[in-house]
Amino acid sequence: MQFNHELIVPNEDLPFKLFIFEGKDGNYEREKHWHRSVEIFAVCEGELSFYIGEESYPLSKGEFMIVNSNEVHSVHAPKCNQTVVLQIPIRLFENYFTGEQFIWFTHNPRERDEKLMGLIQEMYEVYQEKECGYDMQVKGLFYLIMHLLISEYQKTDVTEEQLQRNKNLNRLSGITSYIKENYDSDLSLEELAKIFGYSPTYLSRMFQKYAGITFKSYLQDIRLRYAWQELKNSDTTLSEIALRHGFPNSKALARAFRKRYGILPSTYREQEKRRRTEKTEKDKKLT
Repeated sequence: MQFNHELIVPNEDLPFKLFIFEGKDGNYEREKHWHRSVEIFAVCEGELSFYIGEESYPLSKGEFMIVNSNEVHSVHAPKCNQTVVLQIPIRLFENYFTGEQFIWFTHNPRERDEKLMGLIQEMYEVYQEKECGYDMQVKGLFYLIMHLLISEYQKTDVTEEQLQRNKNLNRLSGITSYIKENYDSDLSLEELAKIFGYSPTYLSRMFQKYAGITFKSYLQDIRLRYAWQELKNSDTTLSEIALRHGFPNSKALARAFRKRYGILPSTYREQEKRRRTEKTEKDKKLT
């Protein structure tokens, strides 16, 4: 069975990713996937069903789930919910690895759940308000969360099977990390295979087996995600964005963007500007 590999891109102003779950409006299902980051789903309102492999973990208000690096998981949210998602790059735990880039956290509830849940909620509220010095306060809360994970939730009695599967996925994760760092260059499957000591055929099969996607599609997905982020948060021209993120020109970017998101990048930018303007006007009326 194939599972999709998810690319994690941290927030621009933080060393981790913090956001509201995209399935907040309900009628949402995220298929099985995996990533290198440790992930926490914290349900503040409503409910959702979480799956680690085939095992179900129903979550309701005040509960959360810790997803380990390289752990296959899926989410089903049939109803509206308010869920804060925290994704932590695995490298931030490097001083606490129990094996080759390996650290494991329990899925079972602990007495400290209420404290960790409160820290995540507070961190997200501070990040949303973005008052003076918010970044330092957010990072302070983040490291309190990290300390709780290490001191209260880490498991050291792991199986050989867990270690071996993690090792296999780490090989691909190392390759995808390299792609992420060099996505804006003229990167080919042949060049990548040579760098990591594989044949192009073997590397292509590895992508299909563990990432559920071709190398070419994976590379383009990374380029699109970074282009989308800059498109949303800057006034840089489409031509500049295209060249900066590995596309030969703005037409190639527009074609790929429309295929991926169902809308032209120029139209998306206009919609985002309109949304921000409306939000600003609404905030002014409230004050």
